[in-house]
Amino acid sequence: MPTNLAIDDRLIDEARRIGKHATKKEAVTAALDEYIRRRKQLEILKLEGTIDYDPTYDYKKMRMLDQIELEP
Repeated sequence: MPTNLAIDDRLIDEARRIGKHATKKEAVTAALDEYIRRRKQLEILKLEGTIDYDPTYDYKKMRMLDQIELEP
């Protein structure tokens, strides 16, 4: 989808240089991808402390059970 954007030439040139991107399009695409991934990470961090864990859950025991089930 063609899009015309007025992007500061100094910013796009620096982004191309730092990211070693051959084209402006590559630099903008990489920047948008990084922006989206970062925002998704921030959303995940907001979940910290919102999950209640079962204090009786024994992950070591469950690992052993998984290994026993996998043995032939």
